[in-house]
Amino acid sequence: MKKCYFFIDDVIWCLRDIARQKPASIFDQHFLGALKKAHDMYGLKVQLNLFYRTDFYYGMDEFTLRDMPDTYKKEWEDNSDWLRFGFHSLQEFPDYPFVNADYDDVKKVMELITGEVRRFAGEKSFAKAVLTHWLPVSKDGCKAIYDSGIKLMGTSYGSKDEYNGDPNTLPYGHAQRLLNNRKRETGVFSRGTRDKAIDSSICGYNHISSEICDAMLTNFKVHKDEETGLYFKRFSYGPCLNLTPLNEIENDLKPHLGNEFIGYATHEQYSYPDYFAYQSDSEDKLFTAAKILSENGYEYFFIEELVENL
Repeated sequence: MKKCYFFIDDVIWCLRDIARQKPASIFDQHFLGALKKAHDMYGLKVQLNLFYRTDFYYGMDEFTLRDMPDTYKKEWEDNSDWLRFGFHSLQEFPDYPFVNADYDDVKKVMELITGEVRRFAGEKSFAKAVLTHWLPVSKDGCKAIYDSGIKLMGTSYGSKDEYNGDPNTLPYGHAQRLLNNRKRETGVFSRGTRDKAIDSSICGYNHISSEICDAMLTNFKVHKDEETGLYFKRFSYGPCLNLTPLNEIENDLKPHLGNEFIGYATHEQYSYPDYFAYQSDSEDKLFTAAKILSENGYEYFFIEELVENL
């Protein structure tokens, strides 16, 4: 069986909508409603990677997971076979929140998110695979994640280089993020991404070589990090839907359609009309990718299933 894994990063706004609008069903909220429709049509399963709170970058009207009522707990639990929450970050900014983080800092954010998810959505609704905001995590942070009951973690990959000291080689002031409380395992690498603005990026402890990545890229293999106990894998090498024009999704998926495993992603905020970079075709992208994968014999699964018996 060929399998595919889909995750959505930066999720918080759909929960804010539910908490404030109090719909009869969680799927009356437009973002979640589209996911349910794709599940019913194409067997979609999805991991929603959560922020704990909204960021004041968008204004001081703060919402946190603590504000989410447990009114819908049974509905979340009843749909946990295809819809789960994952750990992502405290909030959207700063970028690279965990690249130089201490153990206690990561553990605290993990406990904040997991505790609230268990309260309002139930234990079954929390995914046991982690892909953190902007991806890199310190070695201490990786240990904290493992000690929180997580087995599988997403990685960056490629040649890991020393930072050359020139802040212009990294975008968006990221050189400051690299240097602030810097851990010795922090470095730089090239993403090889469609988004050239962030091609030069920071990497942390959860970084693997191209050789290790290639050996498990298109199949169900994982790589065990003996020092932390975590299993590492590149979660996504298919399209990131918010970076891919609708008419190019099929071409981006086509080279991968013979592989055992395909992972792909998007970000929540592009589905919201009041977001400055709103994409009106976000739902079309969601359905297009799911339709292509379904028609080519792919079954959706949660990537944590790869390590359940390890």
